[in-house]
Amino acid sequence: MRRYAGLAGFLILTLGTGLAGGLVTRTSVATWYQALAKPPLTPPDWVFAPVWTALYILMAVAAWRVWLTLPGPGRRIALAVFLLQLALNLGWSIVFFGLQLPNAALAFLAALFLAVLADTILFDRRDRLAAALMLPYLAWLGFAGYLNLGIVRLN
Repeated sequence: MRRYAGLAGFLILTLGTGLAGGLVTRTSVATWYQALAKPPLTPPDWVFAPVWTALYILMAVAAWRVWLTLPGPGRRIALAVFLLQLALNLGWSIVFFGLQLPNAALAFLAALFLAVLADTILFDRRDRLAAALMLPYLAWLGFAGYLNLGIVRLN
């Protein structure tokens, strides 16, 4: 039972982070964001919520799998970096949508990408599947970087 309580905790943590980011995003997605020039390949707005939901679930399962491994400094560090990347993830939403600062958000996104890359490597040392579950997130962050940079350059 403790195993599944842990999974529930990670799901609540990641989906809660997504919900908080979504609440910040809502403040300007229908107004300020719509007025921005966007790069080619920008998906329609409705795509973002299901993609992020799937990514948050994958992240939660990955962190849970690492949490299930034997205790030790490697596990603590991997989960600490996981919390850091969640904070950076939320920070990006605050900076980009809340503060409407795409330039500063691009720096946040770079830090987020590096944190997720580090976490993926740390997860791989504990559980290969956990690391693999982080790969779609890394890919999406690369695409988000393209979108964020395009918005900076076009506006």
